[in-house]
Amino acid sequence: MLEKLKLIADHYDEINEKLMDPNVINDQNQYRDLMKEYKSLTPIVEKYKELQKASDDFEEAKSMLEAGGLDKDFKELLQEQYDESRAAIDRLQEEAKILLLPKDPNDDKNVIVEIRGGAGGEEAALFVNSLYRMYTMYAEQKRWKVEVINANPTELGGFKEISFSIDGEGAYSRLKFESGVHRVQRVPETETQGRVHTSTVTVAVLPEAEEVEFEINPVDLQIDTYRSSGAGGQHVNKTESAIRITHLPTGVVVECQDERSQMKNKEKAMKVLRSRLYEAKVREQEAAVAAERKSQVGTGDRSERIRTYNYPQGRISDHRIGLTIYRLEDFLNGNIDEVIDALITAHQAELLAAQAES
Repeated sequence: MLEKLKLIADHYDEINEKLMDPNVINDQNQYRDLMKEYKSLTPIVEKYKELQKASDDFEEAKSMLEAGGLDKDFKELLQEQYDESRAAIDRLQEEAKILLLPKDPNDDKNVIVEIRGGAGGEEAALFVNSLYRMYTMYAEQKRWKVEVINANPTELGGFKEISFSIDGEGAYSRLKFESGVHRVQRVPETETQGRVHTSTVTVAVLPEAEEVEFEINPVDLQIDTYRSSGAGGQHVNKTESAIRITHLPTGVVVECQDERSQMKNKEKAMKVLRSRLYEAKVREQEAAVAAERKSQVGTGDRSERIRTYNYPQGRISDHRIGLTIYRLEDFLNGNIDEVIDALITAHQAELLAAQAES
């Protein structure tokens, strides 16, 4: 591992030199790509330097203790340095192993989130709105930009479905484990007997695909326009600005009616379509490479129930890692990092275990 870290540190220094080269600075694409790589390697190199210092401190204390002839106070000081540096080496090596794990190529991408009501009718639609609000508040904390792409509101303030983009550093790396079925248990306002109803909502988190990554042949598209409409006649547009795009080879349909401009709606719809087709292609490749591998933190399969929100108990349970917390209101206000961090840690543990076996 140390040899690997040294090679990375040497490469890091080479990139640093290139970034000071006037020819590279003037080449925006090359400079951007090098800066991206430099930034991704920085945490690893910093960890390597910490490990080097801990190793130097350990060797220094060890050699002086072995040499002997020390007074009591100095010997105690060296013994303390010896113990602390040895513990630091163990800790830093484990942290370095995690940093060296293969990176998900999509981790730095922006995302498109699609939330749809499942079983439960209006209750499910209301919870779609609750989850949309939760992710929006989380994005605000991270200073990410949220933009609605398409929404299908209901009379009572819910959404049959809503899709939106989140632009910001690390958005996919933090939100990718949210894909799946979210179950809500609560007493609806219309329930006179006080019975708890169970509803489900489906969340899909798609990495945003760039045009250069996934090209779509225009002849494969059927583009229809129609008048946009909202609940109770809200946002009714007199012109046919809403867009529906059908990808004929796959049958994937995307709609966008959020903007008044037909061109803007088409741009947003194409962004969603590209991301959906890109994700399907990535899933197909992953299945071909490792059909038998199932991640401990979930496959992200749309049919998989990943989390339960129980209102009477104020409880959130993530079924993939067996984590339960009792602060539902706080969680729905966007404070979801505790669960996301736990999911990332569990995923890293699985990757480390798989690496050890291979």
